[in-house]
Amino acid sequence: MRPAGPPAEHGSSRPARRWGLAGALLGGLLAGLALAPAAWLGDAVAAASGEHLRLDAPAGTVWQGSAVPVLSGGPGSRDALALPDRLHWRLGWSGGPVLDLAQACCIEAGTRLRVQAGWGRLHLGLEPPQALAAETAPELARWPAAWLSGLGTPWNTLQAGGRLSLRSQGLGLGWTRAGWQLDGVAVLGLQDLSARLSPLPRLGSYELQLAGEGPGRARLSLSTRDGALQLRGDGQLSARGLRFRGEAEAAPGEEAALANLLNIIGRRQGARSVLAIG
Repeated sequence: MRPAGPPAEHGSSRPARRWGLAGALLGGLLAGLALAPAAWLGDAVAAASGEHLRLDAPAGTVWQGSAVPVLSGGPGSRDALALPDRLHWRLGWSGGPVLDLAQACCIEAGTRLRVQAGWGRLHLGLEPPQALAAETAPELARWPAAWLSGLGTPWNTLQAGGRLSLRSQGLGLGWTRAGWQLDGVAVLGLQDLSARLSPLPRLGSYELQLAGEGPGRARLSLSTRDGALQLRGDGQLSARGLRFRGEAEAAPGEEAALANLLNIIGRRQGARSVLAIG
Protein backbone atom coordinates (compact mmCIF):
# COMPACT_ATOMS: atom_id res chain seq x y z
CA MET A 1 0.00 0.00 0.00
CA ARG A 2 1.54 3.32 -1.10
CA PRO A 3 1.87 6.13 1.42
CA ALA A 4 -0.42 9.07 0.86
CA GLY A 5 1.31 11.87 -1.10
CA PRO A 6 0.84 15.61 -0.66
CA PRO A 7 -2.64 16.84 -1.47
CA ALA A 8 -3.14 17.93 -5.04
CA GLU A 9 -2.90 21.69 -5.57
CA HIS A 10 -6.28 23.20 -6.12
CA GLY A 11 -6.65 25.27 -9.26
CA SER A 12 -8.13 28.11 -7.22
CA SER A 13 -4.79 28.74 -5.46
CA ARG A 14 -3.15 30.00 -8.65
CA PRO A 15 -5.48 33.02 -9.09
CA ALA A 16 -5.03 33.76 -5.40
CA ARG A 17 -1.26 33.90 -5.83
CA ARG A 18 -1.67 36.15 -8.86
CA TRP A 19 -3.89 38.54 -6.90
CA GLY A 20 -1.40 38.50 -4.05
CA LEU A 21 1.44 39.36 -6.40
CA ALA A 22 -0.61 42.13 -8.04
CA GLY A 23 -1.47 43.52 -4.59
CA ALA A 24 2.17 43.51 -3.57
CA LEU A 25 3.18 45.31 -6.76
CA LEU A 26 0.42 47.88 -6.35
CA GLY A 27 1.36 48.43 -2.72
CA GLY A 28 4.99 48.91 -3.68
CA LEU A 29 3.99 51.36 -6.39
CA LEU A 30 1.83 53.39 -4.02
CA ALA A 31 4.55 53.37 -1.39
CA GLY A 32 7.06 54.57 -3.99
CA LEU A 33 4.75 57.39 -5.05
CA ALA A 34 4.12 58.38 -1.43
CA LEU A 35 7.88 58.64 -0.87
CA ALA A 36 8.69 60.26 -4.24
CA PRO A 37 11.57 62.62 -3.48
CA ALA A 38 11.14 66.40 -3.72
CA ALA A 39 13.92 66.38 -6.33
CA TRP A 40 11.41 64.97 -8.82
CA LEU A 41 9.33 68.13 -8.45
CA GLY A 42 12.46 70.24 -8.88
CA ASP A 43 13.30 68.40 -12.10
CA ALA A 44 9.79 68.97 -13.44
CA VAL A 45 9.86 72.71 -12.64
CA ALA A 46 13.29 73.13 -14.24
CA ALA A 47 12.21 71.30 -17.39
CA ALA A 48 8.95 73.26 -17.69
CA SER A 49 10.72 76.63 -17.28
CA GLY A 50 13.70 75.92 -19.50
CA GLU A 51 15.84 75.95 -16.32
CA HIS A 52 15.01 79.62 -15.68
CA LEU A 53 13.32 78.61 -12.42
CA ARG A 54 14.94 75.94 -10.25
CA LEU A 55 14.14 74.42 -6.87
CA ASP A 56 17.58 73.86 -5.33
CA ALA A 57 18.49 71.88 -2.20
CA PRO A 58 15.17 69.96 -2.19
CA ALA A 59 14.12 68.13 0.98
CA GLY A 60 11.16 65.89 1.78
CA THR A 61 8.84 64.45 -0.84
CA VAL A 62 6.84 65.62 -3.81
CA TRP A 63 3.80 65.76 -1.51
CA GLN A 64 5.37 67.58 1.44
CA GLY A 65 8.75 69.21 1.17
CA SER A 66 10.78 72.35 0.71
CA ALA A 67 13.41 73.86 -1.57
CA VAL A 68 15.18 77.13 -2.36
CA PRO A 69 13.70 78.95 -5.41
CA VAL A 70 16.41 80.12 -7.83
CA LEU A 71 16.14 82.24 -10.97
CA SER A 72 18.69 81.35 -13.63
CA GLY A 73 19.73 82.46 -17.09
CA GLY A 74 18.96 78.98 -18.41
CA PRO A 75 21.08 76.00 -19.54
CA GLY A 76 24.80 76.80 -19.39
CA SER A 77 24.27 80.23 -17.83
CA ARG A 78 26.48 81.37 -14.95
CA ASP A 79 23.80 83.76 -13.73
CA ALA A 80 21.68 82.49 -10.86
CA LEU A 81 20.18 84.09 -7.76
CA ALA A 82 18.36 82.41 -4.88
CA LEU A 83 15.70 83.78 -2.54
CA PRO A 84 16.65 84.06 1.15
CA ASP A 85 14.04 81.62 2.51
CA ARG A 86 12.95 78.13 1.61
CA LEU A 87 9.65 77.49 -0.14
CA HIS A 88 7.52 74.92 1.74
CA TRP A 89 4.66 72.96 0.17
CA ARG A 90 2.16 70.38 1.36
CA LEU A 91 -0.45 68.51 -0.66
CA GLY A 92 -3.66 68.03 1.30
CA TRP A 93 -7.39 67.59 0.78
CA SER A 94 -10.16 70.16 1.23
CA GLY A 95 -13.06 69.31 -1.04
CA GLY A 96 -10.38 68.19 -3.50
CA PRO A 97 -6.59 68.23 -3.75
CA VAL A 98 -4.98 71.48 -2.53
CA LEU A 99 -1.34 72.49 -2.45
CA ASP A 100 -0.53 74.77 0.48
CA LEU A 101 2.43 77.11 -0.03
CA ALA A 102 4.50 79.02 2.53
CA GLN A 103 7.62 81.14 2.31
CA ALA A 104 8.57 83.55 5.07
CA CYS A 105 10.04 86.21 2.79
CA CYS A 106 7.73 86.07 -0.15
CA ILE A 107 4.39 84.21 -0.06
CA GLU A 108 1.41 85.13 2.10
CA ALA A 109 0.70 82.35 4.61
CA GLY A 110 -2.39 80.36 3.62
CA THR A 111 -2.01 80.82 -0.14
CA ARG A 112 -2.88 77.62 -1.95
CA LEU A 113 -3.29 75.99 -5.33
CA ARG A 114 -6.46 73.97 -5.85
CA VAL A 115 -6.19 71.07 -8.27
CA GLN A 116 -9.19 69.87 -10.27
CA ALA A 117 -8.64 66.98 -12.63
CA GLY A 118 -10.90 64.93 -14.84
CA TRP A 119 -10.89 62.93 -18.03
CA GLY A 120 -8.73 64.93 -20.41
CA ARG A 121 -8.67 68.09 -18.31
CA LEU A 122 -6.66 69.72 -15.53
CA HIS A 123 -7.29 73.02 -13.74
CA LEU A 124 -5.11 74.88 -11.23
CA GLY A 125 -6.73 77.65 -9.22
CA LEU A 126 -4.78 80.14 -7.08
CA GLU A 127 -6.64 80.88 -3.85
CA PRO A 128 -5.86 83.69 -1.37
CA PRO A 129 -5.65 83.07 2.39
CA GLN A 130 -8.98 83.12 4.20
CA ALA A 131 -8.11 86.44 5.86
CA LEU A 132 -7.74 88.09 2.45
CA ALA A 133 -10.53 86.29 0.58
CA ALA A 134 -12.92 89.25 0.82
CA GLU A 135 -10.42 91.71 -0.68
CA THR A 136 -10.41 92.63 -4.35
CA ALA A 137 -7.20 91.31 -5.93
CA PRO A 138 -5.28 90.80 -2.66
CA GLU A 139 -1.49 90.68 -2.62
CA LEU A 140 -0.46 87.03 -2.50
CA ALA A 141 3.29 87.20 -2.99
CA ARG A 142 6.20 89.61 -3.07
CA TRP A 143 9.83 89.29 -4.17
CA PRO A 144 12.87 91.57 -4.24
CA ALA A 145 13.33 93.02 -7.73
CA ALA A 146 17.04 92.21 -7.42
CA TRP A 147 16.04 88.53 -7.82
CA LEU A 148 15.51 89.22 -11.53
CA SER A 149 19.28 89.61 -11.96
CA GLY A 150 19.50 85.82 -11.82
CA LEU A 151 17.82 85.67 -15.26
CA GLY A 152 20.92 87.12 -16.90
CA THR A 153 20.80 89.69 -19.72
CA PRO A 154 19.45 92.39 -19.54
CA TRP A 155 18.53 92.11 -15.85
CA ASN A 156 22.09 91.52 -14.66
CA THR A 157 23.07 94.76 -16.42
CA LEU A 158 20.19 96.78 -15.00
CA GLN A 159 20.75 95.53 -11.42
CA ALA A 160 17.16 96.41 -10.53
CA GLY A 161 16.09 97.42 -7.05
CA GLY A 162 12.60 97.69 -5.60
CA ARG A 163 9.87 95.14 -4.98
CA LEU A 164 7.78 92.81 -7.13
CA SER A 165 4.29 91.82 -6.01
CA LEU A 166 1.55 89.51 -7.28
CA ARG A 167 -2.11 90.44 -6.82
CA SER A 168 -4.97 88.26 -7.96
CA GLN A 169 -8.52 87.15 -7.29
CA GLY A 170 -9.84 83.98 -8.88
CA LEU A 171 -6.85 83.27 -11.11
CA GLY A 172 -6.97 79.87 -12.76
CA LEU A 173 -5.14 77.99 -15.50
CA GLY A 174 -6.73 75.03 -17.21
CA TRP A 175 -5.63 72.46 -19.78
CA THR A 176 -7.80 70.30 -22.04
CA ARG A 177 -7.15 68.44 -25.25
CA ALA A 178 -7.95 71.69 -27.03
CA GLY A 179 -5.17 73.57 -25.21
CA TRP A 180 -4.84 75.94 -22.27
CA GLN A 181 -7.07 78.71 -20.95
CA LEU A 182 -6.38 81.42 -18.38
CA ASP A 183 -9.27 82.55 -16.17
CA GLY A 184 -9.32 85.74 -14.13
CA VAL A 185 -6.73 88.48 -13.89
CA ALA A 186 -3.26 88.67 -12.34
CA VAL A 187 -1.41 91.93 -11.71
CA LEU A 188 2.37 91.94 -11.34
CA GLY A 189 3.43 95.16 -9.65
CA LEU A 190 6.89 96.69 -9.57
CA GLN A 191 7.18 99.24 -6.79
CA ASP A 192 9.96 101.80 -6.36
CA LEU A 193 12.06 100.49 -9.23
CA SER A 194 15.70 101.58 -9.36
CA ALA A 195 18.55 100.64 -11.69
CA ARG A 196 22.33 100.83 -11.53
CA LEU A 197 22.41 102.53 -14.93
CA SER A 198 20.46 105.56 -13.72
CA PRO A 199 21.64 108.28 -11.32
CA LEU A 200 18.08 108.63 -10.06
CA PRO A 201 17.42 106.82 -6.75
CA ARG A 202 13.93 105.88 -7.96
CA LEU A 203 12.57 105.36 -11.47
CA GLY A 204 8.92 104.76 -10.64
CA SER A 205 6.22 102.15 -9.99
CA TYR A 206 4.55 100.01 -12.67
CA GLU A 207 1.90 97.36 -13.27
CA LEU A 208 1.81 94.47 -15.73
CA GLN A 209 -1.67 93.00 -16.04
CA LEU A 210 -2.32 89.51 -17.40
CA ALA A 211 -5.91 88.62 -18.36
CA GLY A 212 -7.39 85.60 -20.11
CA GLU A 213 -9.02 86.09 -23.51
CA GLY A 214 -10.47 82.66 -24.18
CA PRO A 215 -8.84 79.37 -25.19
CA GLY A 216 -5.10 79.67 -25.80
CA ARG A 217 -4.95 83.47 -25.50
CA ALA A 218 -4.06 85.99 -22.80
CA ARG A 219 -3.59 89.76 -22.95
CA LEU A 220 -0.68 91.69 -21.39
CA SER A 221 -0.89 95.37 -20.50
CA LEU A 222 1.98 97.47 -19.07
CA SER A 223 1.30 100.84 -17.44
CA THR A 224 3.07 103.41 -15.26
CA ARG A 225 1.64 104.41 -11.91
CA ASP A 226 4.16 107.18 -11.28
CA GLY A 227 7.82 108.04 -11.80
CA ALA A 228 10.46 109.62 -14.01
CA LEU A 229 10.61 106.62 -16.37
CA GLN A 230 7.35 106.27 -18.29
CA LEU A 231 6.52 102.75 -19.52
CA ARG A 232 3.52 101.53 -21.50
CA GLY A 233 2.75 98.65 -23.81
CA ASP A 234 0.46 95.80 -24.83
CA GLY A 235 1.00 92.22 -25.84
CA GLN A 236 -0.50 88.80 -26.29
CA LEU A 237 0.42 85.31 -25.11
CA SER A 238 -0.73 82.54 -27.43
CA ALA A 239 0.31 79.24 -28.97
CA ARG A 240 2.74 81.23 -31.10
CA GLY A 241 4.49 82.51 -27.99
CA LEU A 242 4.74 85.95 -26.43
CA ARG A 243 4.40 89.06 -28.56
CA PHE A 244 4.77 92.44 -26.86
CA ARG A 245 5.19 95.99 -28.13
CA GLY A 246 5.78 98.97 -25.88
CA GLU A 247 7.76 102.12 -25.37
CA ALA A 248 9.70 103.95 -22.70
CA GLU A 249 10.43 107.65 -22.35
CA ALA A 250 11.56 110.13 -19.73
CA ALA A 251 9.18 112.40 -17.90
CA PRO A 252 9.70 116.11 -18.71
CA GLY A 253 12.94 117.38 -17.15
CA GLU A 254 14.44 113.85 -16.67
CA GLU A 255 15.73 113.28 -20.21
CA ALA A 256 19.44 113.67 -19.38
CA ALA A 257 19.27 111.44 -16.30
CA LEU A 258 17.60 108.61 -18.23
CA ALA A 259 19.39 108.87 -21.58
CA ASN A 260 21.81 105.99 -20.92
CA LEU A 261 19.09 103.71 -19.57
CA LEU A 262 16.80 104.39 -22.55
CA ASN A 263 19.63 103.51 -24.93
CA ILE A 264 20.01 100.07 -23.32
CA ILE A 265 16.48 98.87 -22.60
CA GLY A 266 15.20 99.32 -26.18
CA ARG A 267 15.72 100.71 -29.67
CA ARG A 268 15.83 104.49 -29.67
CA GLN A 269 13.41 106.44 -31.84
CA GLY A 270 13.98 110.06 -30.96
CA ALA A 271 13.08 110.68 -27.35
CA ARG A 272 11.48 107.27 -26.99
CA SER A 273 12.87 103.76 -26.63
CA VAL A 274 10.89 101.00 -28.37
CA LEU A 275 10.40 97.73 -26.48
CA ALA A 276 9.72 94.58 -28.51
CA ILE A 277 9.45 90.89 -27.65
CA GLY A 278 8.52 88.28 -30.26
